[in-house]
Amino acid sequence: MLAKVRGFALNGLEGTPVDVEVDAGNDLPSYGIVGLADTAVKESKERVRAAVKNSGKRVPNKKITVNLAPADVKKEGSAFDLAIAVALLKASDQLIADTDEYVFLGELSLDGGIRRIDGILPILISALKAGYKKFIIPKANEREASYLESAVVYPCENLKQVIAHLVGETLIPAGKKRNFSDIAQTASYESDLCFVKGQAAAKRALEIAVGGGHNILFVGPPGTGKTMLARCIPTIMPDMTFDEALECTKIHSVAGVLSDEAGIVILRPFRSPHHTATVVSMTGGGNKAIRPGEISLAHDGVLFLDELPEYSRAALEALRQPLEDRVITVSRANGSVTFPANFMLCASMNPCPCGNLGAKDKICTCTPSQIAKYRARLSGPLMDRIDLQISVDDVKYGDLVSAQSEETSETVRARVNRTREIQRKRFAGESIRTNAAMSEKHIKKYCRLSAGCESVLKSAYEALGLSARARSRVIKVARTVADMADETDIREEHILEAVSYRGGAE
Repeated sequence: MLAKVRGFALNGLEGTPVDVEVDAGNDLPSYGIVGLADTAVKESKERVRAAVKNSGKRVPNKKITVNLAPADVKKEGSAFDLAIAVALLKASDQLIADTDEYVFLGELSLDGGIRRIDGILPILISALKAGYKKFIIPKANEREASYLESAVVYPCENLKQVIAHLVGETLIPAGKKRNFSDIAQTASYESDLCFVKGQAAAKRALEIAVGGGHNILFVGPPGTGKTMLARCIPTIMPDMTFDEALECTKIHSVAGVLSDEAGIVILRPFRSPHHTATVVSMTGGGNKAIRPGEISLAHDGVLFLDELPEYSRAALEALRQPLEDRVITVSRANGSVTFPANFMLCASMNPCPCGNLGAKDKICTCTPSQIAKYRARLSGPLMDRIDLQISVDDVKYGDLVSAQSEETSETVRARVNRTREIQRKRFAGESIRTNAAMSEKHIKKYCRLSAGCESVLKSAYEALGLSARARSRVIKVARTVADMADETDIREEHILEAVSYRGGAE
């Protein structure tokens, strides 16, 4: 007998409907899976056998053929276990029920339990777009699915529950819906700008960077607070919207790094990969399924690279394209996937190998050739894409023990929100949201410069040897500085401040 139920395959962040067909014939007993299945899918044979047996049912002593259609779509992972088991029970007349309105998702354990799977949220979103409404999913994925208002999910702990629900013996209550706003109110960051003593210039630059979504580089001796400043960036960024949270959650869900506690990303991502990170770990990929890398996991958040010159040249150069396009396309032998990559790059570095160059109370022991070699690790095109390059000086002891209170992240975030609101209104109807994302067309439209501004910019262009890209970046930063001052037009002082942020790594 032939039976068919519905599952879903995942490619990147997009789901594809899969018909799970099982035929139980009267030929010599065997068990085969066809339909471009990977090793994890083929291994489901043993998991399904044991789960069915331990759920009080039997695997028929027949020729069992499992087909995953369409056959030209690669099937990966263990999410098809539950669908195969249900189809097998139907094909062997052990389950008489209408399953056409359900999508089955879940990995089976040998005792019949249903384990959580990665990527449940992007699968559900794709399924909803395709017209499916009812889903039987693992109980462990309930929180993640609870934010989709139009999805009716039935969270199950084991195969016995699924069978009882389908035949109408014991119905599984639909999962409760959760409100993102209520969950977001419970979120809090461990860092706060009020704990960063001194560094007024660096804090000003940080506010500008976040206000316009610009990339920033801190250059200074060890122990001056570069990492503390970087960790404060998410605390002054605007709160995540529900759409942003869903997009981030999809990426983290596919990567298998989503926290089960909330089931959704409620804080701005802050990714800080070690300098030994490979190109694949940064960009994404893998030997089998293509998974998002650090660049995509930082989407709508911050990618922090501490000790920037210590990263491999290949890993750093891989940043160039996503910094411009806000997406990254990962191409491997088994396919090509495009992931979102709209992140803010924050990096830090020492001024020289020993870190003491320019320090007031310390002596640099590096030779000129060592310093030149150290800085040469960073290519010109990459540095061009970093809008603000700030020198961070040592903090005086008096500042550290001062009783004077510093501005909190909440205070700064309020100003950032006002700056972002100006940009939101400006770019209404456009495909961008921040000044940093402006193209040359947008610059020409929204950043008209007076003769005085052009004169200042020309002098800086020639004196600093700026590239055409760096010139555009200066104008974008000046636009943000003007927005922070609530100025409609860019003034000369705005250009001068933007130019002052181009020499931090010199």
